Amino acid sequence: MDQLWELADPDLLGKAKEDRRVERKPAAIRPQELAEYFSMWANTATEGGVIAIGVANDGTMAGCRCIEIEHINKLESEAHTRCPDAHVQPKRILVKRTVDGADDFVLLLRVHYHPNRIVHTTSGDAFIRRGESKNRLTPHEIRDLQNDKGEVRVEQELYPSYKFPHDFKPALVRDFVTNVRANLTERHADEEVLAIRRLGELKSGTFVPNGACVLLFASDPLLKFPGAQVRFLRFEGESEGSGEQWNAVRDSVIEGPVPDLIQRTEQVLDEQLRTFSKLGPDSRFFPTPEYPKEAWYEAIVNACVHRSWGTLKNIPIFVKMFDNRLEILSPGPFPPSVTPENIYGNHSPRNPFLMNALLFMNIVKCAAEGTRRMLRLMGEAELPAPEFRQKTQDHPVVGVTLRNNIRQRRAWIEAASVILSPEIDLTLTTEERQIIQHVVEHGTINTTQAVRLTGRGWKSAHRLLLRLASRRILRHQHRRGLDRDPYAHFTLAPPKRDANGGDASSVKGS
Repeated sequence: MDQLWELADPDLLGKAKEDRRVERKPAAIRPQELAEYFSMWANTATEGGVIAIGVANDGTMAGCRCIEIEHINKLESEAHTRCPDAHVQPKRILVKRTVDGADDFVLLLRVHYHPNRIVHTTSGDAFIRRGESKNRLTPHEIRDLQNDKGEVRVEQELYPSYKFPHDFKPALVRDFVTNVRANLTERHADEEVLAIRRLGELKSGTFVPNGACVLLFASDPLLKFPGAQVRFLRFEGESEGSGEQWNAVRDSVIEGPVPDLIQRTEQVLDEQLRTFSKLGPDSRFFPTPEYPKEAWYEAIVNACVHRSWGTLKNIPIFVKMFDNRLEILSPGPFPPSVTPENIYGNHSPRNPFLMNALLFMNIVKCAAEGTRRMLRLMGEAELPAPEFRQKTQDHPVVGVTLRNNIRQRRAWIEAASVILSPEIDLTLTTEERQIIQHVVEHGTINTTQAVRLTGRGWKSAHRLLLRLASRRILRHQHRRGLDRDPYAHFTLAPPKRDANGGDASSVKGS
């Protein structure tokens, strides 16, 4: 943006007609309307924008000499009278009018983004840029943006209707205060520890929790934050259907305080994500996860910690699992100064007190390198980089997408679908999935390979293989009459066929 401002000339202004950071306005624009654009750019992260007065929407140069000079001078000074919190720089650029080639000039107004304050016009309105249009902010949106910019802290609002310790989970509180006390020189009661860490206030000897405390420890945070939920959806295929084409094979809702949301979502994903077997340089197979766990775990933590808990507090986090990707959708826009382009080098927590408390609970690292770690881990796994984006429909949502090795996953799906019904698939343990996936990829497995995959002892791994064979998922290939057949192995069990040639396998549920 600064480069566009510094290098602006007639040629660049003409080419900038498709630049969404430039607003083109006629010289006759009213001062009151111009003030709304000052507010808009000052509130639009992360660079603000430029207003080019005397340039038509198609990029042609109309100029400003057709208007009285007093009007132009007033436009240059309008920020100070109608939008005093906006930081605006004026500049005149000499141009040739497109219509007749006469000498003229264009008035450029550089409006800087204000990182610490909502910028209003003197009439009390505030605006923001969304897509191609200027939008007046609602009172709820203003409060959310004030929270993002640090003018107010939603997490610091007090909630006296929650009574401590009765309305809070003792185990979570104990975990937190024990770790905090290890860093204090004096002994403090639980309530004092919570107040020291800015999770509430002591009023006349009574502890009053704030929003961060409720989200962290309350037995029922949904009373004030109905969106304290993660909705997990697993879909068949690579797209999300609707209506009669709704293709979710699992739909689970996880509720509770933030530490529970993170832990239980972690458990669900551990159950659902595949582990493949890969041949290593030592000619031995080793397990390879569908996605690096630290990468998707970081995405879950970010969604819970950095989401908007203000006006979007009724909306849950969504985790959507497709055959080719994993999507984590968090309510709220990117924090100010954060974009998909700079996210790997930008640390701007929306809810710092919530995040710092989770540091003491060993749930986050607060090292400002979580997204960089995600990028590195995906690269080491030979998977595409995480994709960050912001969508705005009814409300803004920040999403991150992790893409898998779809060829490897499709091999699992196609082979496993021959023998496994969805009902049976959901009953398999992680170790059983590892074994079946190994057989899908490599045709067979023996007990020694199962030991390497699962980490079990020989006898335990052998019993696991036999159990899968008893369920007719695997077939035990061995020579009868030998207690230990060195060539014994297990393959996928073919589905049984009924008299009509149909599938009669018990695994299919028939």
